[in-house]
Amino acid sequence: MNHFTTIMKRELKVGFRNPWAYSFLALFVVFMLSMLLINQQGYTSGYSGVTGMLMNLMLYLLPIITLMLGAFSITGEKEDGSAALLYTYRLSMSSWLGGKYIGLFLVLLTITTIGFSISGAASSLSSSGFSPSAFLILFLFSGLLIATFLAIAMIIGAIASTRWQALTYVIGVWFFLIIGWSPIMIALLGQLPYLWIKPMLTVLTFINPAEWIRVYIITALGGGTIVGPEYYSWVTWMKDPSGHIAFVGLTFLYILGCLSLAGWLWKRRRKRG
Repeated sequence: MNHFTTIMKRELKVGFRNPWAYSFLALFVVFMLSMLLINQQGYTSGYSGVTGMLMNLMLYLLPIITLMLGAFSITGEKEDGSAALLYTYRLSMSSWLGGKYIGLFLVLLTITTIGFSISGAASSLSSSGFSPSAFLILFLFSGLLIATFLAIAMIIGAIASTRWQALTYVIGVWFFLIIGWSPIMIALLGQLPYLWIKPMLTVLTFINPAEWIRVYIITALGGGTIVGPEYYSWVTWMKDPSGHIAFVGLTFLYILGCLSLAGWLWKRRRKRG
């Protein structure tokens, strides 16, 4: 636990000194305030065109920033020799990787919280904005995206040797999961027999965290009908308390699974030298 805390504090210190973090903060604040300017008709509650647009912007911005900062944090230590020094200490992989994950998560969550706080303050001074419930759900959406994609970033960092290599992987993963996912999924499902479509849709949704988080948040905002008839049973289930519990469990298991895979890849790379 002592090593875990030390790594976490170090990551917090390094993260808040990183100019990338403040560039992300400025960009996040700009597009949050832009949404307030677009939403001039008053307070928005539930799912609407404005909340949908804000969700899409978050879906494009948060994953790639999270993937970059997370992967660069690990590959940076490989390049400057800190990773080699790690091998000389009696430090467990779970403490090191867990400390980095929690530290980076707190950095990114703090930046996002500041962005939401500035937007909320501006909203309170104007006649437009989002209702408190919609605001909290959108904040939850951003936190879930950061948590899941940061776990993926740990895998990329374990695989990549340099920042440039990590950047290539980050762009590829981001493009596949965020930009290319829908057309690829439609093309794949279109080749299957009708009875296979719904089971395969469920499997594909579980592969991409952005997809199941998006469906969950839209349902929480009351826009379950937007996601289509294929997700009708999902929407009905997610409104039940068991659906919330299952969602939390799925997210936790996904993060734990990614971190475990990252640790295994790191140890395998270490044995190979």
